[in-house]
Amino acid sequence: MKQIRVYLILFGGVLALSTSAIWVRLAHAPSAVTAFYRLFLTALMLLPFLLCSPKHRSEVMRIHGKEWARILSAGFFLALHYLLWFESLHYTSIASSTVIVCLQPLFSMALERFVLKTRIRSTSLLGCFVSLVGCAVIGFGDFQISGQSLLGDILAFLAAGVISLYYFIGQNVRQRISAVTYSVLSYSTSAAVLLLFVSLQGMALTGYDPNTYWVFLGLALVATVGGQFVFNLLLKQLPASAVTMSILGEPIGTCILAGIFLQERMTRQQFIGITAIIGGLVLYFFLPARKNAPCTK
Repeated sequence: MKQIRVYLILFGGVLALSTSAIWVRLAHAPSAVTAFYRLFLTALMLLPFLLCSPKHRSEVMRIHGKEWARILSAGFFLALHYLLWFESLHYTSIASSTVIVCLQPLFSMALERFVLKTRIRSTSLLGCFVSLVGCAVIGFGDFQISGQSLLGDILAFLAAGVISLYYFIGQNVRQRISAVTYSVLSYSTSAAVLLLFVSLQGMALTGYDPNTYWVFLGLALVATVGGQFVFNLLLKQLPASAVTMSILGEPIGTCILAGIFLQERMTRQQFIGITAIIGGLVLYFFLPARKNAPCTK
């Protein structure tokens, strides 16, 4: 029963996260500014839960040097992820960008194999290969449309690798630190990194139309608190690869929402690529389940 509850919460988080690309497309602001407000507002929303809890305040006081290094690194990777992904949405379609950025489980698998020395079954490797073929199908279709679309696909692919590092670090930190403390500190770090980037680029933080500020709020409240924070919450019960695997459902929700709100139709080539990626990731996790045994020399 507990496991069912965990997966239901995970499913709700995926639904909330599916709105991310829609919000970004609706924001009339540079990618870095949109990413800054997303994380800054999220940190502000969660900060009272940290300040009003003696447990969370004492956690902050007990964090040592190496733990701070992990949290700060996670925040940096999260900021870099949003810079890359939000920028990709300006070059390629929502469907292509979202599907490619959801290749996160493949990077998580590589981290677990080479860093944690986890043995990966042959069917999991087959699933990885099938998913990469799906990614290539989407990328080739965009290349036929324009080189600019291919650039967006590459940015999304890099964003997928970077966010995998964020969850990989978070899986380790969450064994000792609560989700609220970890999220506030990592989101604040990300916001600070993005603020520095925005300042160096000479971008304005104000002067946008009112609807854009509502979009910033929606990104923070729905997509981040309702989505990504939920993933941070579950990292203590689930491995990073399982959390990133759940994001597989995001392209489906995003494509449906893009069709409803942005009238962006999915091409046949994108559909084929999405189907291949979904099939590959299902193979990776469910046929059969991955064996979490350490490698032997």
